[in-house]
Amino acid sequence: MKVVFFGTPEFAIPTLEKLLNHPEFEILAVVTQPDKRRERGNKLTPSPVKTLALNHNLPVWQPERVKKDSETLTQLQQTAADVFVVVAYGQILSKKILKMPKLGCINVHGSILPKYRGAAPIQWSVCNGEAETGITTMLMDVGMDTGDMLLKATTPISLLDNADNLAERLATIGGDLLIETLLKLKLQEIQPVPQNNAEATYAPLIQKQDYELNWSKSAIQLHNQIRGFYPNCYTTFRNQTLKITATLPLGSAYAEEIPPELAKICQKLPDLSNISGSPGEIVSIAKGIGAIAQTGAGLLLLREVQLAGKRPQSGWDFVNGTRLTIGEILK
Repeated sequence: MKVVFFGTPEFAIPTLEKLLNHPEFEILAVVTQPDKRRERGNKLTPSPVKTLALNHNLPVWQPERVKKDSETLTQLQQTAADVFVVVAYGQILSKKILKMPKLGCINVHGSILPKYRGAAPIQWSVCNGEAETGITTMLMDVGMDTGDMLLKATTPISLLDNADNLAERLATIGGDLLIETLLKLKLQEIQPVPQNNAEATYAPLIQKQDYELNWSKSAIQLHNQIRGFYPNCYTTFRNQTLKITATLPLGSAYAEEIPPELAKICQKLPDLSNISGSPGEIVSIAKGIGAIAQTGAGLLLLREVQLAGKRPQSGWDFVNGTRLTIGEILK
Protein backbone atom coordinates (compact mmCIF):
# COMPACT_ATOMS: atom_id res chain seq x y z
CA MET A 1 0.00 0.00 0.00
CA LYS A 2 1.47 3.34 -1.07
CA VAL A 3 1.24 6.03 1.62
CA VAL A 4 1.89 9.75 1.91
CA PHE A 5 2.28 10.73 5.56
CA PHE A 6 1.17 14.10 6.96
CA GLY A 7 2.34 14.90 10.50
CA THR A 8 4.44 17.28 12.58
CA PRO A 9 4.94 16.75 16.37
CA GLU A 10 6.28 13.95 18.52
CA PHE A 11 2.74 12.51 18.77
CA ALA A 12 2.95 11.47 15.10
CA ILE A 13 6.28 9.63 15.43
CA PRO A 14 5.05 6.17 16.58
CA THR A 15 2.60 5.97 13.69
CA LEU A 16 5.24 6.89 11.11
CA GLU A 17 7.71 4.43 12.67
CA LYS A 18 5.18 1.60 12.54
CA LEU A 19 4.43 2.33 8.88
CA LEU A 20 8.14 2.41 8.06
CA ASN A 21 8.73 -0.93 9.79
CA HIS A 22 5.74 -2.75 8.26
CA PRO A 23 6.30 -4.70 5.03
CA GLU A 24 2.81 -3.92 3.71
CA PHE A 25 3.44 -0.18 3.38
CA GLU A 26 5.63 2.05 1.25
CA ILE A 27 6.05 5.66 2.37
CA LEU A 28 6.26 7.78 -0.77
CA ALA A 29 6.73 11.17 0.93
CA VAL A 30 6.19 13.07 4.15
CA VAL A 31 4.38 16.41 4.46
CA THR A 32 5.13 18.42 7.61
CA GLN A 33 5.01 21.98 8.88
CA PRO A 34 7.82 24.40 7.97
CA ASP A 35 10.80 24.58 10.32
CA LYS A 36 10.19 26.93 13.25
CA ARG A 37 12.43 29.14 15.33
CA ARG A 38 12.74 27.86 18.87
CA GLU A 39 13.34 29.89 22.01
CA ARG A 40 16.91 28.77 22.65
CA GLY A 41 19.18 30.47 20.15
CA ASN A 42 16.25 31.31 17.90
CA LYS A 43 17.51 28.70 15.43
CA LEU A 44 15.30 27.15 12.79
CA THR A 45 14.40 23.68 14.06
CA PRO A 46 12.82 20.88 12.02
CA SER A 47 9.75 19.09 13.28
CA PRO A 48 10.20 15.64 14.87
CA VAL A 49 8.48 14.10 11.85
CA LYS A 50 10.87 15.80 9.42
CA THR A 51 13.87 14.58 11.39
CA LEU A 52 12.64 10.98 11.30
CA ALA A 53 11.76 11.21 7.60
CA LEU A 54 15.20 12.53 6.65
CA ASN A 55 16.83 9.75 8.67
CA HIS A 56 15.00 7.34 6.35
CA ASN A 57 15.86 9.31 3.21
CA LEU A 58 12.22 10.13 2.49
CA PRO A 59 11.14 13.11 0.40
CA VAL A 60 9.92 15.89 2.73
CA TRP A 61 7.56 18.67 1.66
CA GLN A 62 6.94 21.68 3.92
CA PRO A 63 4.41 24.05 2.35
CA GLU A 64 3.39 27.14 4.32
CA ARG A 65 -0.22 26.53 3.25
CA VAL A 66 -0.71 23.12 1.71
CA LYS A 67 -4.13 24.00 0.27
CA LYS A 68 -2.65 26.81 -1.83
CA ASP A 69 0.81 25.51 -2.65
CA SER A 70 0.61 24.54 -6.32
CA GLU A 71 3.94 22.70 -6.31
CA THR A 72 2.96 20.49 -3.37
CA LEU A 73 -0.50 19.87 -4.84
CA THR A 74 1.08 18.68 -8.07
CA GLN A 75 3.53 16.45 -6.19
CA LEU A 76 0.73 14.93 -4.13
CA GLN A 77 -1.32 14.19 -7.23
CA GLN A 78 1.64 12.60 -8.98
CA THR A 79 2.29 10.16 -6.14
CA ALA A 80 -0.82 8.15 -7.11
CA ALA A 81 -0.94 7.10 -3.45
CA ASP A 82 -3.41 4.58 -2.11
CA VAL A 83 -3.91 6.59 1.07
CA PHE A 84 -2.86 9.77 2.85
CA VAL A 85 -2.31 9.25 6.58
CA VAL A 86 -2.72 12.37 8.75
CA VAL A 87 -1.52 12.53 12.37
CA ALA A 88 -1.42 15.95 14.08
CA TYR A 89 -0.29 17.67 10.89
CA GLY A 90 -1.51 21.12 11.89
CA GLN A 91 -3.17 22.30 8.67
CA ILE A 92 -6.61 21.77 7.17
CA LEU A 93 -6.68 19.71 3.97
CA SER A 94 -8.78 20.93 1.07
CA LYS A 95 -11.49 18.94 -0.68
CA LYS A 96 -9.12 18.61 -3.64
CA ILE A 97 -6.45 16.95 -1.48
CA LEU A 98 -8.97 14.70 0.26
CA LYS A 99 -10.06 13.28 -3.10
CA MET A 100 -6.55 12.44 -4.35
CA PRO A 101 -5.76 9.04 -2.76
CA LYS A 102 -7.66 5.91 -3.81
CA LEU A 103 -8.73 4.95 -0.29
CA GLY A 104 -9.08 8.52 1.01
CA CYS A 105 -7.35 10.38 3.82
CA ILE A 106 -7.18 8.58 7.17
CA ASN A 107 -6.77 10.62 10.35
CA VAL A 108 -5.52 9.37 13.72
CA HIS A 109 -7.38 11.50 16.27
CA GLY A 110 -6.62 11.62 20.00
CA SER A 111 -10.11 11.18 21.41
CA ILE A 112 -13.15 8.92 21.30
CA LEU A 113 -15.10 10.72 18.63
CA PRO A 114 -17.45 12.49 18.39
CA LYS A 115 -16.24 13.80 21.77
CA TYR A 116 -13.37 16.30 21.71
CA ARG A 117 -13.17 17.23 18.09
CA GLY A 118 -10.54 19.91 17.50
CA ALA A 119 -6.95 20.89 18.12
CA ALA A 120 -6.30 19.82 21.73
CA PRO A 121 -8.37 16.72 22.58
CA ILE A 122 -5.87 15.16 24.97
CA GLN A 123 -5.39 18.30 27.06
CA TRP A 124 -9.09 19.07 27.37
CA SER A 125 -10.07 15.50 28.20
CA VAL A 126 -7.69 15.62 31.18
CA CYS A 127 -8.69 19.15 32.19
CA ASN A 128 -12.35 18.15 32.17
CA GLY A 129 -11.68 15.17 34.42
CA GLU A 130 -12.60 12.43 31.96
CA ALA A 131 -12.05 8.90 33.24
CA GLU A 132 -11.34 7.52 29.76
CA THR A 133 -10.09 8.63 26.37
CA GLY A 134 -8.69 6.94 23.30
CA ILE A 135 -7.90 7.03 19.61
CA THR A 136 -10.31 7.12 16.69
CA THR A 137 -9.27 6.52 13.10
CA MET A 138 -11.57 8.20 10.61
CA LEU A 139 -12.07 8.99 6.95
CA MET A 140 -11.44 12.71 6.68
CA ASP A 141 -13.91 15.13 5.17
CA VAL A 142 -13.87 18.92 4.87
CA GLY A 143 -15.16 19.43 8.43
CA MET A 144 -13.15 19.64 11.66
CA ASP A 145 -12.88 15.99 12.75
CA THR A 146 -16.37 15.23 11.41
CA GLY A 147 -15.55 12.33 9.09
CA ASP A 148 -16.89 8.80 9.29
CA MET A 149 -15.27 6.71 12.02
CA LEU A 150 -13.32 3.53 11.27
CA LEU A 151 -11.81 1.99 14.42
CA LYS A 152 -11.52 2.99 18.08
CA ALA A 153 -9.25 2.06 21.00
CA THR A 154 -9.66 3.30 24.57
CA THR A 155 -7.43 3.85 27.59
CA PRO A 156 -8.24 4.97 31.15
CA ILE A 157 -7.08 8.33 32.50
CA SER A 158 -5.69 7.93 36.02
CA LEU A 159 -5.73 10.59 38.72
CA LEU A 160 -2.03 11.34 38.17
CA ASP A 161 -1.89 11.19 34.39
CA ASN A 162 -0.95 14.46 32.74
CA ALA A 163 -1.32 15.51 29.10
CA ASP A 164 2.28 14.61 28.29
CA ASN A 165 2.38 11.02 29.52
CA LEU A 166 -1.15 10.40 28.26
CA ALA A 167 -0.13 11.67 24.81
CA GLU A 168 2.81 9.26 24.77
CA ARG A 169 0.48 6.36 25.53
CA LEU A 170 -2.09 7.45 22.98
CA ALA A 171 0.57 7.95 20.30
CA THR A 172 1.59 4.30 20.62
CA ILE A 173 -2.03 3.16 20.61
CA GLY A 174 -2.64 5.34 17.56
CA GLY A 175 0.19 3.77 15.62
CA ASP A 176 -1.12 0.26 16.22
CA LEU A 177 -4.70 1.26 15.43
CA LEU A 178 -3.68 2.95 12.19
CA ILE A 179 -1.92 -0.20 10.95
CA GLU A 180 -4.99 -2.29 11.82
CA THR A 181 -7.23 0.25 10.10
CA LEU A 182 -5.26 0.26 6.84
CA LEU A 183 -4.98 -3.50 6.65
CA LYS A 184 -8.71 -3.93 7.22
CA LEU A 185 -9.56 -1.22 4.73
CA LYS A 186 -7.50 -3.00 2.11
CA LEU A 187 -9.48 -6.18 2.77
CA GLN A 188 -12.77 -4.23 2.89
CA GLU A 189 -13.35 -5.43 6.46
CA ILE A 190 -14.37 -2.01 7.86
CA GLN A 191 -17.71 -0.30 7.47
CA PRO A 192 -17.29 3.46 8.11
CA VAL A 193 -19.70 4.76 10.77
CA PRO A 194 -21.06 8.34 10.59
CA GLN A 195 -20.61 10.45 13.72
CA ASN A 196 -23.59 11.56 15.76
CA ASN A 197 -23.22 15.33 15.63
CA ALA A 198 -25.63 15.73 18.56
CA GLU A 199 -23.03 14.05 20.80
CA ALA A 200 -20.09 16.13 19.60
CA THR A 201 -17.94 18.20 21.95
CA TYR A 202 -14.98 20.41 21.08
CA ALA A 203 -11.38 20.81 22.18
CA PRO A 204 -10.27 24.25 20.98
CA LEU A 205 -6.74 25.61 20.80
CA ILE A 206 -5.38 26.34 24.27
CA GLN A 207 -5.20 30.05 25.11
CA LYS A 208 -2.83 31.76 27.55
CA GLN A 209 -5.69 32.43 29.98
CA ASP A 210 -6.32 28.68 30.24
CA TYR A 211 -3.03 28.39 32.16
CA GLU A 212 -3.95 30.83 34.93
CA LEU A 213 -5.04 29.21 38.20
CA ASN A 214 -8.08 30.51 40.05
CA TRP A 215 -7.93 29.29 43.64
CA SER A 216 -11.67 29.68 44.13
CA LYS A 217 -12.06 26.55 41.98
CA SER A 218 -12.20 23.18 43.74
CA ALA A 219 -9.10 21.12 44.44
CA ILE A 220 -10.01 18.55 41.79
CA GLN A 221 -10.72 21.23 39.16
CA LEU A 222 -7.33 22.83 39.78
CA HIS A 223 -5.60 19.45 39.80
CA ASN A 224 -7.19 18.56 36.45
CA GLN A 225 -6.28 21.93 34.95
CA ILE A 226 -2.66 21.62 36.08
CA ARG A 227 -2.21 18.13 34.63
CA GLY A 228 -4.30 18.85 31.53
CA PHE A 229 -2.25 21.90 30.55
CA TYR A 230 1.03 20.52 31.89
CA PRO A 231 3.57 22.07 32.39
CA ASN A 232 2.24 25.60 31.91
CA CYS A 233 -0.27 26.41 34.66
CA TYR A 234 0.78 29.22 36.94
CA THR A 235 -0.11 31.33 39.94
CA THR A 236 1.48 34.33 41.68
CA PHE A 237 3.70 33.81 44.72
CA ARG A 238 5.39 36.77 46.44
CA ASN A 239 4.68 38.89 43.34
CA GLN A 240 6.44 36.38 41.07
CA THR A 241 5.12 33.81 38.62
CA LEU A 242 5.09 30.30 40.01
CA LYS A 243 4.32 27.36 37.77
CA ILE A 244 2.63 24.44 39.46
CA THR A 245 3.32 21.23 37.58
CA ALA A 246 2.16 18.38 39.85
CA THR A 247 -0.45 18.26 42.61
CA LEU A 248 -2.69 15.88 44.50
CA PRO A 249 -6.23 16.61 45.71
CA LEU A 250 -6.54 15.43 49.30
CA GLY A 251 -9.45 13.58 50.82
CA SER A 252 -11.08 10.17 51.06
CA ALA A 253 -12.78 10.62 47.68
CA TYR A 254 -9.43 10.12 45.91
CA ALA A 255 -7.85 7.51 48.18
CA GLU A 256 -8.58 4.55 45.90
CA GLU A 257 -7.05 6.29 42.87
CA ILE A 258 -3.71 7.12 44.52
CA PRO A 259 -0.89 4.72 43.49
CA PRO A 260 0.74 2.72 46.32
CA GLU A 261 4.03 4.65 46.37
CA LEU A 262 2.17 7.94 46.81
CA ALA A 263 -0.31 6.46 49.28
CA LYS A 264 2.60 5.71 51.62
CA ILE A 265 3.63 9.36 51.45
CA CYS A 266 0.07 10.50 52.12
CA GLN A 267 0.03 8.45 55.32
CA LYS A 268 2.63 10.89 56.67
CA LEU A 269 0.39 13.92 56.11
CA PRO A 270 -0.73 15.80 59.23
CA ASP A 271 -4.34 15.67 60.37
CA LEU A 272 -6.16 18.02 58.01
CA SER A 273 -9.71 17.50 59.23
CA ASN A 274 -9.91 20.83 61.10
CA ILE A 275 -7.74 22.90 58.76
CA SER A 276 -9.23 25.59 56.55
CA GLY A 277 -8.34 28.95 55.09
CA SER A 278 -9.00 31.36 52.25
CA PRO A 279 -8.65 30.16 48.65
CA GLY A 280 -4.96 30.11 47.73
CA GLU A 281 -3.76 30.17 51.34
CA ILE A 282 -1.03 27.79 52.47
CA VAL A 283 -2.78 26.07 55.38
CA SER A 284 -0.29 23.31 56.20
CA ILE A 285 3.19 22.08 55.41
CA ALA A 286 3.78 18.33 55.22
CA LYS A 287 7.35 17.59 56.32
CA GLY A 288 9.38 15.99 53.55
CA ILE A 289 6.49 16.34 51.09
CA GLY A 290 5.36 19.90 50.40
CA ALA A 291 2.87 22.67 51.01
CA ILE A 292 -0.90 22.23 51.20
CA ALA A 293 -3.12 24.97 49.80
CA GLN A 294 -6.76 25.73 50.48
CA THR A 295 -8.97 25.90 47.39
CA GLY A 296 -12.58 26.87 46.87
CA ALA A 297 -13.47 23.32 47.89
CA GLY A 298 -10.89 20.98 49.38
CA LEU A 299 -7.15 20.94 49.90
CA LEU A 300 -4.43 20.59 47.28
CA LEU A 301 -0.94 19.20 47.90
CA LEU A 302 1.75 20.93 45.80
CA ARG A 303 4.00 18.08 44.64
CA GLU A 304 6.12 19.92 42.07
CA VAL A 305 6.56 23.59 41.21
CA GLN A 306 8.82 25.84 39.15
CA LEU A 307 9.84 29.36 40.14
CA ALA A 308 10.42 31.88 37.34
CA GLY A 309 13.86 31.34 35.81
CA LYS A 310 14.46 28.15 37.83
CA ARG A 311 14.22 24.43 37.18
CA PRO A 312 11.25 22.38 38.39
CA GLN A 313 11.61 21.27 42.00
CA SER A 314 9.79 19.07 44.46
CA GLY A 315 7.21 20.57 46.76
CA TRP A 316 9.49 20.03 49.74
CA ASP A 317 12.49 21.68 48.09
CA PHE A 318 10.23 24.63 47.31
CA VAL A 319 9.20 24.89 50.97
CA ASN A 320 12.81 24.81 52.13
CA GLY A 321 14.23 27.03 49.42
CA THR A 322 11.71 29.83 49.96
CA ARG A 323 11.27 29.28 53.72
CA LEU A 324 7.56 29.09 53.03
CA THR A 325 5.31 29.72 56.01
CA ILE A 326 1.71 28.84 56.77
CA GLY A 327 -0.60 31.72 55.94
CA GLU A 328 1.15 32.83 52.74
CA ILE A 329 -1.15 33.33 49.78
CA LEU A 330 -1.05 32.09 46.19
CA LYS A 331 -2.99 34.43 43.91
